[in-house]
This record gives sequence, C-alpha cells and structure tokens, in this order.
Amino acid sequence: MHISELYQIYRDHPVVTTDSRNCPPGSVFFALKGESFDGNRFAAAALDAGAAYAVIDDPAVKIDARMIVTENVLQTLQQLARLHRSILGTPVVGITGTNGKTTTKELIAAVLSASYRLIYTQGNLNNHIGVPLTLLRLKPEHEMAVVEMGANHPDEIRLLAETARPDYGIITNVGYAHLEGFGSFEGVLRAKGELYDCLRKTGGKVFIHKENEHLREMAFGLEQITYGESDDAFIHGRATGCHPFLRFEWNEQRGDVYKLETRMTGDYNLCNMLAAIAVGRYFNVPAEVINRAVSRYEPSNNRSQRTETSRNTLIIDAYNANPSSMDAALKNFASLPAAPKAVILGDMLELGAESARFHAEIVEKLKAYDFDKVFLCGNRFGAAGGIFTCFPDVEKLKKHLKNHPPEGFHILIKGSHGIHLEQIVEEL
Repeated sequence: MHISELYQIYRDHPVVTTDSRNCPPGSVFFALKGESFDGNRFAAAALDAGAAYAVIDDPAVKIDARMIVTENVLQTLQQLARLHRSILGTPVVGITGTNGKTTTKELIAAVLSASYRLIYTQGNLNNHIGVPLTLLRLKPEHEMAVVEMGANHPDEIRLLAETARPDYGIITNVGYAHLEGFGSFEGVLRAKGELYDCLRKTGGKVFIHKENEHLREMAFGLEQITYGESDDAFIHGRATGCHPFLRFEWNEQRGDVYKLETRMTGDYNLCNMLAAIAVGRYFNVPAEVINRAVSRYEPSNNRSQRTETSRNTLIIDAYNANPSSMDAALKNFASLPAAPKAVILGDMLELGAESARFHAEIVEKLKAYDFDKVFLCGNRFGAAGGIFTCFPDVEKLKKHLKNHPPEGFHILIKGSHGIHLEQIVEEL
C-alpha cells in the first residue's frame, strides 16, 4: 500500500497505537518489533480490542483484510508522521541536548500552552518511535508543536529532525554522555549538531545559550535568538538564590526586570528557564503570562525534585546522570546553606572507555566537598570509590538505609536511571 493510501486511512482513523493492550475504538495499530517481542504476533488481538486496522510487516500473520502489509512497520510509521507534519505545516520547535532537554521542553510547553493550542512530547517519548507518535497526535487546530529529540548514536538526531522538520531548534548544551554510542566528545558535538544541519537546509532559526562557545561555533550561518547572562542577549538573567528553590531575575533587552521564585532546585536550571522565556517572548507570550507559567512549574519524574520526608529533605535528580550534570548537581548542593548534608550517587552509565576516569574524577570532587555522609552505588563507583562506602546495587543500598536510617539530613540523590536510585526514597 502506498503511503498516501495509508495516510487517508489515518485521516479517517486519527488515533495511532503501538500497544495491542490499548487500542481505542477505530485506532490504527502499528506492529512494531523489539529485542524481545514481535508486534506482528499481536495484530489480531489489536483488531479484536477495537483497532480499525493493523499495520504489519509479516505477511504470514495476515488473517484479516484490515491487516495492511508493509515492508517495515517502523519506517512506515516514520513516513506517515513525516507526511502528516508536512501537510499540516504546523510550526515545530525541536529540542535536543546532553542535559536539560526534557526540563526545557516541559518549561517551553508550560509557557506556550498559555497562549497557543499546543502539542508537545509526552514524558520521554523522544526517540525514533516517540517522535513519530508525537507528530501523529497533531491536529489541524494545533498552532504549535514542541518536539524533544534524544539520541545515543550518530545519525539519530538527523533521522528525527528529518521526520519532525523543525522550524526552530534548541540544543540545550553538549557534554560527555552516551560515549559508548558517540565515541568521543567530538562525536557528541557532531550528533547534536545534526539538528542545526537540518535547520540550515530548511532556513530555520535557533534559540541559543549565548555563553556556550561550542553551540555558537556549531550554529554558524543560522539566525540566532540568544538567551543567557550576557547583557546583549535577547533574554538575559541571573540567579539570585538557590535555597530552597531557584530564584532569578530576567529582562528583555531594554525592558523591565522581573524577579521570579521557582519550584525547581539548582542554579543549573537557570539556562532552562531562560530558554523557555526566550521562546515565549519571541512568540509574543506576555511577560506576566510567562512568569506565572515558569514560577508554577513543578518538576516530576525524579528531575530536580525537592521532597520533604518525615526524617530528611531530599533533592532527587535520579532520572539520568553524566559527568557534566553530576558536577553541576554537586556544586549546587555544596553551595546550599544547609546542614548536615549527605550525598547518594549512582553510576553514570554509557560512558564507554572513559567511564573509569570520569567516575574517579567525581570521587576526587567528593573528597574536596567534604560532605557529612557519602554513599555510592554501582560497580563503576565501586572501582573508584576509595574512602567512601559503596554498594554494588540498589538493593544492598536500600537494606543499609533501612537498618541505618539517616535523620535530619539534606540529601542529594543523583545517578543514571538504570541504577534505580528512586527506589531508595522510601527508606529516607
């Protein structure tokens, strides 16, 4: 079936699902494959559950005329999303970066949704499947879209950008992450820069952190809307406090100065806030509306969350970790006027051959900070832990905390999602 014919089916049935257990009546089921499953096996169940059609790539399972056979279901999903995006022509803001892309996406969505009918990436659906699914949620009534793009290998951002074809782009920053896939810091630069490459082809514009030299060098030839601490940035601001939450002030060039109190921890979130403000002001969202959206935003999903338990105050930043985000979190935590302080760190994953060096560097920084308690979790920190107590996995760490519960501490919890440090919160 030609993609244009499938698009007409989608127009008549504009709900797409990839889960045979969740097939709204009249939806179109795409039988994707994974390492441990084959969606083709569930096509019949999807139709029984309410799907109007099932897109498959295994002719042997076709037992119903409503099963549409394609060469590759994933590629068909991506082609359909690309066609839908081009036909609607909705302005798209694309976001990627090593750190802060999800938080920045959420902040931008909070700002723009106050003035526009908006669709944006839900949760962390920012990959080769999530981006097409986001685009296929677009309706003619939507005025803008914000699409997050994640990657851990070269050419992934290029594929996602070619699918979403953003009119505007943001690379939040570039750091040492996913080195197993990218190979080196230079590889990370090239991979994230694939978003800029796409924007050059389409005549798009970039929102850019003015003080980030790497980004400025990568953005040659592109129209830039700047934000940062420089007075000549389109939107500039500075942190005025971090305890218990980030406080900052900002203003537009030659404009009024606004002072905000947020519900986020960490001065490292200032750039994320300023990026959202820059996008909002560029698209003429009133400053008062922006301030309300930014100040009310509360992080979720273990990203810069501050939580009070019956015994301790927690800063939970355990969704992801890499050397740059770990360093920023430790610096911010060390600067807080609170005592006593405890730090619980989990391994930073996917750092490839440089992993041992990066974990050793974090350990040396921990020694210099002289926190009251330090617990490490994971084999990588175990190899570099030295004077600090290290547990091989989260279960053994949980057991220790249950038997020796800390009390009266401010505690930073930071680690890669694969270490699952969020599981220890119940013991704190």
